[in-house]
Amino acid sequence: MVGAALVLMLLVRGLLVQSFYIPSGSMEPTLEPADRILVNKIGVASSLQRGDLVVFDGTHTFADRAAGTGSEQTSAVGRVLGAMTSMVSININESDYVKRVVGLPGDHVVCCDGNGLLTVNDIAVEEPYLYPGDKPSDLTFDVTVPAEHIWVMGDHRSDSADSRAHLGDPGGGMVRLDDVIGRAWMVYWPPGRAGLLRASGSLQGIPARTAGERHT
Repeated sequence: MVGAALVLMLLVRGLLVQSFYIPSGSMEPTLEPADRILVNKIGVASSLQRGDLVVFDGTHTFADRAAGTGSEQTSAVGRVLGAMTSMVSININESDYVKRVVGLPGDHVVCCDGNGLLTVNDIAVEEPYLYPGDKPSDLTFDVTVPAEHIWVMGDHRSDSADSRAHLGDPGGGMVRLDDVIGRAWMVYWPPGRAGLLRASGSLQGIPARTAGERHT
């Protein structure tokens, strides 16, 4: 009975909140290597905001295609096992990524303008969360995010293989909303770094681009 109750608890908690281990410095200084974060999985795709930190399954967009995408059954099994082990930070899925949402469906995202800044819907964005000394991007791009997708970037731009790195791949580096696992909402380990994670205000409040609006 105790064992069954423990499994049920882990499954329920895994459906609501999940723990992830940060393996790299691609999100520095916001997230450091070896940080452990909690991710809220409730109704995220319908409430995403620019500036949110999200964890997503990159199997279909970011992962090495040479390894294959696997079957739907394998993916489902992996998710169940992940839910059961996530609360003790056992990472068994190397195709999960954490990045910052920069573009929502319909957004026009460009880098860089004449001042070297990222623009979203023709509005220049100050990015205080960037790694010290990093430019918004060393790679120029001009993209419009399709419906049901997002454009994501790491905070350590010079060390992040994000949407920019997949511009030439099928899908153009866009992440499907269906692949978003949840919104990162707090660092819980190590204790000295524990705290809530909030969306960046500099990316919020930008008006959505009107359908049919021409780029300026």
